[in-house]
Amino acid sequence: MTDAVVTRDLTRDFVVRRKAGRVRRARVAVRAVDGITVSIARGSAVGYIGANGAGKSTTIKMLTGILTPSAGEVRTCGLQPVRQRRELARRIGVVFGQRSQLWWDLPLDDSLRILAAIHRLPEARFRARREELVERIDLAAFLATPVRQLSLGQRMRGEIAAALLHEPELLVLDEPTVGLDVLSKERLRGVLREERERHGRTLLLTTHDMGDVERLCERLLVVDHGRLVYDGDLAGLVARVGLRRVVAVDLAEPGPDLHDVPGAELVGTAAGGLRQRLRLAPGTTAAAVISAVAARAPLRDVSIEEPDIEEVVRELYRAQG
Repeated sequence: MTDAVVTRDLTRDFVVRRKAGRVRRARVAVRAVDGITVSIARGSAVGYIGANGAGKSTTIKMLTGILTPSAGEVRTCGLQPVRQRRELARRIGVVFGQRSQLWWDLPLDDSLRILAAIHRLPEARFRARREELVERIDLAAFLATPVRQLSLGQRMRGEIAAALLHEPELLVLDEPTVGLDVLSKERLRGVLREERERHGRTLLLTTHDMGDVERLCERLLVVDHGRLVYDGDLAGLVARVGLRRVVAVDLAEPGPDLHDVPGAELVGTAAGGLRQRLRLAPGTTAAAVISAVAARAPLRDVSIEEPDIEEVVRELYRAQG
C-alpha cells in the first residue's frame, strides 16, 4: 500500500516586487517552501504547523494540485497532483477555513446534492452517505437554510460534510476551526476522530489552534521559513526544547511557600498560599513531588499542567536561531 502523501525536495518559489530606491521596484524570488521531504502513511493523523508565512498553505496547495512545485516531487494518493488533478479530486477532501465550497445562496442540502453530482455518486450511495453525515454532524436543523444565513459553526459543519460526502481517502484541513467557539470546535474534532476510526481516513491538518493538534494528531511536522525543522510526536517535541511540566497543588489550608521541595521549582502562589505551582526538574516525576508536598501539608487537590504547544513551537524556533 502506497503512502497517502510523499514529497521529495519539494520547493516552491514566488517572484515578488520589492522597493529598490525611491521609484524602482525590483523583482525578487522568495522561497516559500524549501526542499521538504516527508511521507505520510495512510490512516494516520498529522499536524502541519508553523508560524504565519512558514509555508504551510503553500505546501497544501501543491499537495492538492492548486500550485505547481518549482522543484522536487510530490505524490498524493499515489497521483501527480497537477497532472492528475481531476482524478485526485475524487480521492481527497479539502476544507479551507477561509474559503467555502458551498453555494452561498442555496440551502445546504442543495450544495450537498450538487457536490454528489460533481463526484458522480449514485443516488443510493448519496442518500446513504447524506443520512450518515446528517446524523453524525448534526445537520438536520439547518439543511434547508441558505448557506449565507448559517452561523460560522453551522457553516463549518456543512463544509466538513461536503468534504466527506464522497468518502475521500485523504482529508486535508487548512484552519478548519478558525473563528469557532469552544463547543463547535469540540463537536468538529469529535467528528474527525470518529471518521478516522470508523473509515480509516488519513488526516492532514494545518492550524494555529493548538487544541486541534493536541486532540487530533499523533504526529507533528513543524516548518520554519519553508523548511521542515521537526518530525515526531508532541512528547518528543516537548522533550527536545526542554520545557517542563508544572504540578499545581491546592492545600487544605494556607501554608508557607514551597521553595525547597526536592526536584521542583516554585513558579507561583495564589489565594494566600492555598494554591502553589511547582515546575518539575528534568528527571523528576510528578508523583515524587506530590508525595514530598503531602508530607508537609494536607492536600485538597492536585493537577498537572502540560507545556502549552505554542510555547513549545516558539522555543523550537528560538533553538533554530
